[in-house]
This record gives sequence, structure tokens and C-alpha cells, in this order.
Amino acid sequence: MTILNARECLALVIGNSRLHWGYFINKHLENTWDTNHISESIGLSLPSEFLLAHIPKNLPLTVASVVPSQTKLWRGYHSINLLTLEDIPLKNIYATMGIDRALGILGAGKRYHFPCLLIDAGTALTLTGVDTYYTFRGGAILPGLKLQFESLSTQTAALPHVTWPRKLPQLWAMNTSDAIASGIIYTVLNGLRTFCEDWLRNYSESQIILTGGDALDWYNYLREQNYSWSERVRVDQNVIFSGIEVLMENGKT
Repeated sequence: MTILNARECLALVIGNSRLHWGYFINKHLENTWDTNHISESIGLSLPSEFLLAHIPKNLPLTVASVVPSQTKLWRGYHSINLLTLEDIPLKNIYATMGIDRALGILGAGKRYHFPCLLIDAGTALTLTGVDTYYTFRGGAILPGLKLQFESLSTQTAALPHVTWPRKLPQLWAMNTSDAIASGIIYTVLNGLRTFCEDWLRNYSESQIILTGGDALDWYNYLREQNYSWSERVRVDQNVIFSGIEVLMENGKT
């Protein structure tokens, strides 16, 4: 579906936890910001005063969403382009892949070239790999840091709520809070190492890109571990919008 050909337009990526906004001029990303999900109590009509508060000048809007209940709130907007996997120029992607993963790896490839491995450290922690020929080669999904830490405090009677540290914790912990941090962080780190090293054995020229709300924390953890490939890791919070830029260049938005 192609309806947007304006000098100015907006993109809205509806993630599991937040709304991610991008402002484009002449198909180039100028600015980004985040807002909270919209309360469904507003209803499906989105009052005009709400639109004016969130969308400057009632600009044309491209939407990519992984939250159907939030997507419904925008269907009545006057100029909207709802992206689907059919718009993504990648081979071998499967029908239930999240549009955020597909856009993210497309944008990572645009900025850092394919082959490329994208690690999206958001509500879920996802890995997505695409080879030189724009072909999806697989990936993985696990709970993100917040979900893992919260699950122990909410699903057990005695374990405390713990905020993960900004630097690597001591491996062999001497108290419960540190033990939780150590168990989660080092387990995931070793999992990431397994995936990254296997990917690089097959695609030695690949870059590894980190994005998402917890990207900087994972970047620091990986650098502290000083893996032989850690210098290849980059943090880029705008790869999804880079993916939308690709679609704009291809006339998809």
C-alpha cells in the first residue's frame, strides 16, 4: 500500500512497551522520540485534540506494530500506511515474524551492510541474522532483562525485586540480590556469545548491531567480557527507522 509522498511525514513503531516515533523530511530521518502506549479507554476514534498533541500538523503517518490492540486505535487516522511483512524486501522471512524485527534488520543492513546480525534488547531480547543476499538465516527470542528480573520477584514468595547493575556483577554472589543479577546476566551473556560466535563462523565479515532499550547495558557487558569479536558490536537505536527509510526509497511508503 503506497499513500505517502509528502515532504514531511511521521513513522510510528508500536512496540511491546512504548510508542517509537520518527519524523522524516524528504525521506530522511530528522528526529525520534518515545511516548507511552495509548489508553484503550480513549476508544477507537482518537479525538482530534489527542491527534494534535501527538502528531504535529496532522502529518501522513506510517505505522509498524506488534501490538494489535494499539494498532486498532490508529485505523481511523486520515492518512495512514500500515506496514506488513509483505512490504519488507528480505527473503525467507516467516509469516509470524514481528514487523519490528524485519524492519530492524533491514535498517541494520542498510547502515552497516549485509551480512548482519541484529540483537534487539527490548521487552523481548531477539536475535535476527540476514546474509549477503538479503536472506533471513534464523534467529532467537527470549525474555528481556526487565521480564527476567520481574518474573522472579512476581512469581516467587521470597525473592526480592532487583534492578540490574550497569556493570557486570560478581560471578559468585554472596547475597540473594547479587545472585539474581549474576544468574540472569551471565546466563544470557553466554547465550549471546554462543549465537554471535556461531554467526561469525559462518559470516566472518558481519557486523553485530545492538538496539532497543537495554542495548547500552548489553554493549557494556559484552565489552567488559572482552570477547575477541566485541569490537564489532555497535549500538544503534534507530535501525528500525533506517528500515523505514529503505521502504521510502523503494516507494513502499
